[in-house]
Amino acid sequence: MSSAMWAATDGRRFDEALRHHERAAGLAQESGDQAILFRIWSHKGSLYRHLGRPADALDANDVARRLSITRRDPLFASLGHARHAAILGLARDKAGVDRALGCARDAMLRADPGEWRPLWLTAFYDEAEVHSLAATAYLAADQGAEAEAHAHASLTLFRPHLVRSRSITTARLARAQLGQGETERAVATAVSIDVAHPRVRAMLASFTRDLRRIAPGPVYDSWEQQWKAA
Repeated sequence: MSSAMWAATDGRRFDEALRHHERAAGLAQESGDQAILFRIWSHKGSLYRHLGRPADALDANDVARRLSITRRDPLFASLGHARHAAILGLARDKAGVDRALGCARDAMLRADPGEWRPLWLTAFYDEAEVHSLAATAYLAADQGAEAEAHAHASLTLFRPHLVRSRSITTARLARAQLGQGETERAVATAVSIDVAHPRVRAMLASFTRDLRRIAPGPVYDSWEQQWKAA
């Protein structure tokens, strides 16, 4: 149920994701499994972030961050802090973003790399993901230069199997460049993205709207032709 919830969130089916959360949270509470409880509530925080509801997102992510597993295993704490930073970016709290990212990095350094953890965590969460969430946070907080720097750092660190994550971070990089007025670089970045995934396509649709508003003319026309062809 937790995986179904995340798949629905990732596929922009938010009402379905909320329904899956209720079932998943009930089952997890009965099991007493701290790792899956963390996953479910952390995902709900991400869901509310995608819905543009930062207060609800912070509340849900705080449930995850207060679980005892975050005190036992710093890697869980690190993910909680990194996702908290992304939510604070949506609230335009740059100082909060800075603090949360600092906590995420410190906790990751304390984590024992040899300790067993669920595959759903180890398959994606690493330094590259911290930088990607940092890019998200600073982009939402309208800090384009910081967002671009973290996106570049993330892209140099991604493991080869994380194709979808790389596309998402590249889309964030394009938005950061566009926000700084670097329209031609932004388009070149966007062109390099595989747009098959629904979430990536939604991000590029938003990029297209912003590009049309910021730079109508030859640059936009060139991008629109490639966007429609994709």
